[in-house]
Amino acid sequence: MTESRTLLIIDDDDRFRRILARALTQRGFTAHTATDGQAALHALASLSPWGMIVDLRLAEYEDGLQLIPRLRKRCPHTRILMLTGYASIATAVEAVKLGADQYLAKPADTETILLHLEGTSITPEPDEVDKAMSVRQLEWEHIQRVLRDKNGNISAAARALGMHRRTLQRKLQKHNTGL
Repeated sequence: MTESRTLLIIDDDDRFRRILARALTQRGFTAHTATDGQAALHALASLSPWGMIVDLRLAEYEDGLQLIPRLRKRCPHTRILMLTGYASIATAVEAVKLGADQYLAKPADTETILLHLEGTSITPEPDEVDKAMSVRQLEWEHIQRVLRDKNGNISAAARALGMHRRTLQRKLQKHNTGL
């Protein structure tokens, strides 16, 4: 049985994790945190949270997508929200296939995170649905798909994309910082 107001935040960004935990605590939740998959699985030995917020990229070599099935197996009825600064359609589809209930791009405020975690439908504006993807968004989607196919290996992805590894790293960094 899950504890109705208990959440587990799994994110390697110390500052973000602390701020989100504090904001959720102020809203009446009991927020537990973990920096990686191993710490999260260890916490689940004594914790049965209502919801989990999982970052897509945990530490340098850990993938939050690979963690989702293990979390789902341990806590089949717990709500799982994948929260990422590297959002793409490919990773969103993959996250849901692997067992996430929702997927949300950073930055996101606490209320939006809770709405998604609760599964509340957020209907986009009609003009947002009809918009075609920009060239920049299409490029980002393609890069994410190739990165996923290459298991996050930047050098292999750069070769497959026909670009220098440093160019790909700059594109990833630039997209992550919003520049």
